[in-house]
Amino acid sequence: MRVLETTESTSSRMSRQRSRDTEVEMALRRILHASGLRYRVHRRPLKGVRREADLVFGPAKVAVFVDGCFWHACPEHATWPKRNSEFWRTKIEKNRARDANTDARLEAAGWVSVRVWEHESAAEAARRVAAIVLERRALLRGRGRAA
Repeated sequence: MRVLETTESTSSRMSRQRSRDTEVEMALRRILHASGLRYRVHRRPLKGVRREADLVFGPAKVAVFVDGCFWHACPEHATWPKRNSEFWRTKIEKNRARDANTDARLEAAGWVSVRVWEHESAAEAARRVAAIVLERRALLRGRGRAA
């Protein structure tokens, strides 16, 4: 595969893209925290696996990933660049494959992986995450009593 050089303006624009503490991630964190949920930020849910979740609810075993529409090929908003298209398509497809692998590895270890798209309403995403976390906590409490 031949990799073409990017223009200086493209390189500059891409280097300014935040990968942590994005606007939607911060809004999601504020809503979840205000609702009483506590979590760890930017942690690896599984030891020995170099994949970091944006939010980790450890005891409930819920990992939340806030995915950018461009970088993870959102089904609603994905765009494929015309310049250096082969490079970008390969990169984005690798991101998607890594996401699927991460989800599978987490599931195999008893975790639930929650994917939030950057275009989603933070309030809706927070409701979805909170419901999963609370359900998992209730299941864990139920098992604790039965054991």
